[in-house]
Amino acid sequence: MKKNNPNRSGQNGELEANSQLSEFALRRRTFLQVVGTGVMITVAGPRARAQSGRGDTRNAVSARLFLNRDGTITALSGKVEEGQGPRAELTQAAAEELRVSASQIRLVMADTELVPDDGITAGSRTTPRNIPEMRQAAATARELLTELAARQWEVSPTALSVTEGVVRNSSTGQKVSYQDLAQSSELESLFENAVRTTTTVTPVADWKILGQSLPRPNARDLVTGAHQFPSDIRRPGMLYGKVLRPPSFGAPLESVDLSAAQAMDGVVVFQEGDFVGTAASTTHQAEEALKAIARTAKWKLPVHRATHETVYDHLREHARRSDGRVNGNGSVEEGMAASEKTLSETYTVAYIQHAPMEPRAAVAEWTDETLTVWAGCDGPFRAQNDLREAFGIPAGKVRVIIPDMGGGFGGKHSAEAAVEAARLAKAAGKPVSVRWTREEEFTWAYSRPASVIECKAGLDKSGHCIAWDFTNINAGGSAIDTPYSIANTQISSVGSSPPLRQGSYRCLGATANNFARESFMDELAAATEADPLEFRLAHLQNERLRAVLQEAAAKFKWTDRRKQLASDRGIGLACGTEKNSVVAACVEVLVDKNKGTFKVTEICEAFECGPILNPSNLLSQVHGCIIMGLGGALTEEMEFKDGSLLNAAFSRYRVPRFRDIPKIDVHFLENHSIPPAGGGETPIIAVAPAIGNAVFAATGIRLRAMPMRGLKGRGA
Repeated sequence: MKKNNPNRSGQNGELEANSQLSEFALRRRTFLQVVGTGVMITVAGPRARAQSGRGDTRNAVSARLFLNRDGTITALSGKVEEGQGPRAELTQAAAEELRVSASQIRLVMADTELVPDDGITAGSRTTPRNIPEMRQAAATARELLTELAARQWEVSPTALSVTEGVVRNSSTGQKVSYQDLAQSSELESLFENAVRTTTTVTPVADWKILGQSLPRPNARDLVTGAHQFPSDIRRPGMLYGKVLRPPSFGAPLESVDLSAAQAMDGVVVFQEGDFVGTAASTTHQAEEALKAIARTAKWKLPVHRATHETVYDHLREHARRSDGRVNGNGSVEEGMAASEKTLSETYTVAYIQHAPMEPRAAVAEWTDETLTVWAGCDGPFRAQNDLREAFGIPAGKVRVIIPDMGGGFGGKHSAEAAVEAARLAKAAGKPVSVRWTREEEFTWAYSRPASVIECKAGLDKSGHCIAWDFTNINAGGSAIDTPYSIANTQISSVGSSPPLRQGSYRCLGATANNFARESFMDELAAATEADPLEFRLAHLQNERLRAVLQEAAAKFKWTDRRKQLASDRGIGLACGTEKNSVVAACVEVLVDKNKGTFKVTEICEAFECGPILNPSNLLSQVHGCIIMGLGGALTEEMEFKDGSLLNAAFSRYRVPRFRDIPKIDVHFLENHSIPPAGGGETPIIAVAPAIGNAVFAATGIRLRAMPMRGLKGRGA
């Protein structure tokens, strides 16, 4: 194996000065030199580890904020910015409670050496959990600074107020800035205390910065190309790595000849068990070496019986019904027996991929026995733990930095590229960048689970649903419970033996569960010849869900349009709740009955997630959910056979194009009676069933499978 001499420049792990926040991506020693006389004002959240990235204890005033000598305030968060907006909203949260402008906040995110462990960025948890933590930290800091000024002036803190980062005594005209208070020798010991959970945060009605549309603070860097995504990171002397992949899922490596690649000048070749990789000064050179290795590799190919065409039968056959989670009330058997009419249908949802703009990427650099990794994943501390376990080194010897990355949608919970880059970097003695190709991302990243959903229901003489039996096989239990008031229910989430690697996806299994439930509710409405809107409202006591359903129907002019539809058009609706937010959508489709095709021409969606933190960001998230929902509803499906993916390219795996986007009309209902809820996922769940219901209204044909690709050969 030929190696070049390790390049020792840049060993302190500093990012090159290539992003707005690069000045903060430093080793702790350099970091503290930068802040100088700035004073830490830091709060670890209640879910933070007992040992966070900077050695702080649980619930201590330790790892969230500090004051800079120039009057700016640095805020620290373990969350990752992958396009969903936490950089803006966390900035707003800190600014709101500190009574400063958002421009004074410098937010450092996702660096295990500098920030607290806020968990992975997933599940719409940043808004309901981490925003309150940041607000509580900032409110505590404001209160402590006010008390410090009060002691200096020998007055009661209640006589003081804070505006624009200045503590003021309106009676005497005295004032002192945060910048001045940061010089106090008393401040450091003051913030060794625990966070004050009883400190009152600003009521929604008094928000000045939260509730407003703040652009992403590093937006200029994004549009000018100055921002460095994980795949853009460069280190001195860096090599580019490639990894040998098996020809099908689960195929172990039996033998391989590395000699041809080892003979190539400037190429590093590394093997450890089934892991084989190459690294070179260019990606092309690393690929050529890998091709030479691949020609000699022999694999033990396992038997794969399931294909994308037989996967639903496979899931049914391997369903672990005895292990399922069952919810319910009343007796479904008695309800069915008392029903005037019963219905039974099955819905299926295909495997699909997350298709983020940026595939997985990582750069790894070893300095002696210390590892620094820049990676594209949504859990810096989870990645740190994976690396620690992979190399048998303590967490203190592993630093993970996650630059703002190009999307995840639930698909980057794992840090495979980081481990691969670190293995090759250790072998090469140089930094190594591993960037997955689009084909690798499609093939080896986990996918959204396929599922089979079995629905049964019974209707009484008045057309009211009195029995509901709902079983999801393989997709999970997110949003599986019906929001409708039905006397007798049995609801089950059942595992199976999946033929592909599967995991989280935007809104988890809620999209599948809502597709089946809302499609089936439409079928029940049709069986009673009821208006789909009125049928739902007759079963719906959830006032928040009723409100968005009625709002969407009113803005869409549902009742009038239903009476005046042209023969080639259909309208449908759907609603649902997940992540403590509620959504409803109305859809119009244009049908070409001769060609057996249809096109979505309009989507009107109403959404409520409590108080709105950032209206423009929320609107972007809803638009993104709707467009992403179109892909899963209409075109996206992973095709596979013999353990190999058959359509691992955008030319064969069709995500929505600009020409596919219909008119989109979004309406927000703001609810101040609950805390803010996540808004980046739930708007996706109403899209597919509303489309399917619109197609039925136009054609009488039920499309019970996602994706819904066409009408030819379909029956009602």
